[in-house]
Amino acid sequence: MSADIRSHESAGRTAPSARRRPVQQRSQERYGRILDACACLLDEVGATALTTKEVAQRAQVPIGTLYQFFAGKEDLLAALAGRNLDRYLQRLDARLTAAAPVDPASFTDLAVEEFVAMKRAVPGFGQVDFGLAGPVVPAGVRNGLHLLDAGVDNNTAVALHLQALGGEVFGAGDPAAVTLTLRVALEAADAVLKLAFRGDPDGDPTLIAECKRLVSGYLARRLPAG
Repeated sequence: MSADIRSHESAGRTAPSARRRPVQQRSQERYGRILDACACLLDEVGATALTTKEVAQRAQVPIGTLYQFFAGKEDLLAALAGRNLDRYLQRLDARLTAAAPVDPASFTDLAVEEFVAMKRAVPGFGQVDFGLAGPVVPAGVRNGLHLLDAGVDNNTAVALHLQALGGEVFGAGDPAAVTLTLRVALEAADAVLKLAFRGDPDGDPTLIAECKRLVSGYLARRLPAG
């Protein structure tokens, strides 16, 4: 994996996050179990109804243990969003390495396909992918648009990682302009993919194909391969 994407935390993530990163194996296991429980409960009750008490109960840890790692619900969701992004980048990096895309269109196909694969299979991803997937910000969450980084919105944070991952695929233009273009592409992809999954738990294949076509066409016009 590229050193640029080994962890989104290395890029200066400053959003609400775990109070104490676990070091010992037992603590790491509890930490992961809490996030797993959070993800499963999200599928059952949604982000609005989710409570830290229920997460602790599902994870079979005392509520005090949960608060050793997370200051509250926002921290918990931020950590889950961060883990989702890490896993997405790792999985996408593997696909990019195997396929070696040479232009934005082929990069887009792989990026959308991996997102859709996680949407179908990863618990909680439909509620919290790299940020809150729904339109309503739950009680106890003040910075729903900044779960990944307090300084930029979630899609800008993701755009920066994709920009690093894509490298020369996006050409040698002004980095800030590339980031903006990728952010717009992500906003568009979000809207179409939400529509695709609104009435189909596996995603409407026609709308998924349209998402690829829309985003790849936009990127091809804005970011001709270098």
